[in-house]
This record gives sequence, C-alpha cells and structure tokens, in this order.
Amino acid sequence: MKYHMRRDEREIKEWTVNEEILRNGKFASLALCRNNEPYIVTLSYGYESATQSLYFHCAKDGLKTEFVTENPNICATIIQDNGYVQNECRHAYRSVVIRGKVEILTKEGDKRKAIDVMLNHLEETPKIMRSKLPDKAEQFREVQIWRLVIEDISGKQGR
Repeated sequence: MKYHMRRDEREIKEWTVNEEILRNGKFASLALCRNNEPYIVTLSYGYESATQSLYFHCAKDGLKTEFVTENPNICATIIQDNGYVQNECRHAYRSVVIRGKVEILTKEGDKRKAIDVMLNHLEETPKIMRSKLPDKAEQFREVQIWRLVIEDISGKQGR
C-alpha cells in the first residue's frame, strides 16, 4: 500500500518538478538493507531522462556492493537545500524519494554509456574529463556501475 503525504500542500505532484530536482542534484543518499540490517550511503550520480534512470559508480568490492548484491531493492533521496529561513523556524527545500531496483552493469558498452551520462550530469565541461579517461577495456572491468531505474518517485517541498 502506498502511503499518502500527510501535508498535502507540500507534495510535488508534477513530474517536471520532480525531474528538475533530479537534473539539478549531484548526490543521492541510498538506503540499502540485507538480513534486516540497514545501511545508507551517499553517492554522486548521473541522471538520464530518456530511461528515467540514475547511474552510480563505485568499487567492485565493499560493503555497499555486498548489500546491493544481496538485495537490489533500494530507496533513495535527493535534497535541494534552499537554506534555513531565519526568524521563521523553518527550512526551504525540495526533495524526492525514489524507489527502484539496482542493476549492476557488466557490459563494457553499457558502462561507457553510463559514464557518459554521469559526466554530462556532473561536469560543466564534460569533454575535458572525457579526454582524461583511459580508453582501455580493462579499465571498464575494474569499475562497478549501477543503474537504478525509477519505479516510484514522490516529491515534497517546504518554504
């Protein structure tokens, strides 16, 4: 059962506004779980509008990889912090909560595409960073790339 937002006036109902938060964000906090043990990690990401996907890169080995391998279902949040409002005891923000399943990419072509999405999202001048990246296939075997397809998204804002 999907929960409804208690403060209906704060819900962002338009997909375009939620997507704007995705486009402008740089970091997502991912909530992972295995065997009833929670774990949260914050990673930079690249957003691809055409597939409504987020891409992340990380080391092949480590705790987050162990968690996502055992349970690929995750919940993530991205927050646009517009600052604390002085003398009003409130915070201006927009945020999204995303639910989906992580797929670990294994094909070199998929990894190259994902890195391109991340560079386009994160870099002001992506071609500068592209020119610094090694173009060797073994480099792509050493990095792990995750793709999170957005299955559900809800947005909220405060002023």
